[in-house]
Amino acid sequence: MIEAMVRAGGIGLAAPQIGISKRIIVLDVGGEFHVVINPELVERAGDDDDASEGCLSVPGVYANVSRKTKVRLRGTDLDGRPVEISAEGLLARAIQHEMDHLAGVLFIDHLSTARRQSLLKEYRRLQEESG
Repeated sequence: MIEAMVRAGGIGLAAPQIGISKRIIVLDVGGEFHVVINPELVERAGDDDDASEGCLSVPGVYANVSRKTKVRLRGTDLDGRPVEISAEGLLARAIQHEMDHLAGVLFIDHLSTARRQSLLKEYRRLQEESG
C-alpha cells in the first residue's frame, strides 16, 4: 500500500481504494510513514478548517472540505502492537480523509450536490483528455 501511495504521489491511502477489503490506512505526512490496522478515530477536536483536498480515487480535481484541526487515532501496527496517533494540521486532515474511505465516503461527498456534479464533470473531462 505504501508503494502504491508513493507511486501515485499521495499522502494517504486506504486499503479499499486499491481493492483490498481490509481496514488499513497508510499515511506519509512530513516524511513520517504510518500504517494503522483497524483504525478507530477516538477524538475529533479543535476548530473546523476549510482547506483544499484531492484524492487518488478522483485524480486531478480538488475542492475545499471542512475538517477538524485535531484528531486522535487508535489501532494496531503491522506487528499487532497498539498504536495511537495524536495529530494536528495536515496529518489530522489526512487521517479524517482516509477514515472516510473506510466508511465508503469520498471527499466529494462532503460537497453540495452542484459542486460535486461540477467536479465529476471536470474529472470525466480530464479522463477523456488523458485516455
